[in-house]
Amino acid sequence: MTIEKKVPEGRLNRFARLAGLGARAGAAHLLSRRADAAEAAAAHVVEVLGTMRGLAAKVGQMASYVDGFVPEPQREAYESALRSLRAAAPASPPAAVRAVVEEDLGAPIDELFAAWDDAPFASASIGQVHRAALADGREVAVKVQHPGIDKAIASDLENAGVIQALVGAVAPRELDAKRVFEEVRARFLEELDYALEAERQRAFAGVHRGDPAIHIPEVVASRSSRRVLTTELARGATLEEAATRDEPTRRAYAEALWRFVFKGNLVGGMFNADPHPGNYVFHPDGRVTFLDFGCVESLDGARLEHGRGMHIAALRKDEAAFARHAARILGTRGGRFEELSLAYTRRCFEPLFSAPFRVSRAHVMSLMEGVMAIKQQILVKDSGFVQLPPGMVFLNRLQFGFYSVLARLDVEVDYAAVERAFLSEAGLLT
Repeated sequence: MTIEKKVPEGRLNRFARLAGLGARAGAAHLLSRRADAAEAAAAHVVEVLGTMRGLAAKVGQMASYVDGFVPEPQREAYESALRSLRAAAPASPPAAVRAVVEEDLGAPIDELFAAWDDAPFASASIGQVHRAALADGREVAVKVQHPGIDKAIASDLENAGVIQALVGAVAPRELDAKRVFEEVRARFLEELDYALEAERQRAFAGVHRGDPAIHIPEVVASRSSRRVLTTELARGATLEEAATRDEPTRRAYAEALWRFVFKGNLVGGMFNADPHPGNYVFHPDGRVTFLDFGCVESLDGARLEHGRGMHIAALRKDEAAFARHAARILGTRGGRFEELSLAYTRRCFEPLFSAPFRVSRAHVMSLMEGVMAIKQQILVKDSGFVQLPPGMVFLNRLQFGFYSVLARLDVEVDYAAVERAFLSEAGLLT
């Protein structure tokens, strides 16, 4: 059953909801030995974040699949409840959604589409998706922004608590707060521009064109705008369903996921920084359809050069070259901070150094622990602490989220062989 709720837009309204949510979650933490308290608090979190949508819901969605995000005593209760938030946030009312579509595309719904389903089949933090059909019979997915979501996100960006919760999940809070805030702000405001997302979706399709295991839905330009994005409809299994498939199929999924992410990074010079499990649709033959290109960042210049250098060094098991490139990309300058940062980065590349490798929940948890060890050095005198370079906030988000998805597939894969193939094809590995 679809639950319809209007997005609360006002800053004070949203701040009050977040404050109440924090108080209740804190009480549940104190009562963490009581399963009923944790379950009740988790259900309340889902209700509040789902209704709010915007950046607040994104924090909850991340918590549902990134291992180590939620404290262990409450992990099972929160992950179970938050999974429903990941799958479907409350929907916006049909009349309001139709009004957005008709205003943006300049015509009535029945002239734009031969068929339209008022009930969305997916609803997330910024928009919801409806099944429809074009006059030529093609089935399409139409993503429409929640009415008022632009004002809601503007309110969230003015509420420091929301930003702290988000940034705290992916970067130390002691970093240059103004710069990190601006980076987060820029990326999430871009997600409100579906015309930009359509452009990026076509760019990713170009990078992976010809790959039989990677499918990126075609954009229907005549039915797309700033707040409406129409693409071909994709049907398939969820990550939870994919995780139950046989080992060869799960391996094919993991290989396609790795190729999508790192070919996009190293060959295409861009990365999709939203590894939400709902953005992957899995097919019985091992193919994966990739959705949602709203949060994308470019990789260029020295960052791309040293990023490629790190991957190639890992493939060659050249520890010294890897450390040199890592230090350059991180901008470290010696000391304990550099030591821990390089150790953490090296751990992130274990799937290449030790291929074939099984990305497990334990491995993802160890990455979270590595970040915590680095955070502890930030305020230590003479630790050599340096600010995180631009772009690394969302790269960390990709790292944790993507590895958490691979951990759900729980399969051993020769990731080094996957990389050698596409790097050689692109002339980047000799």
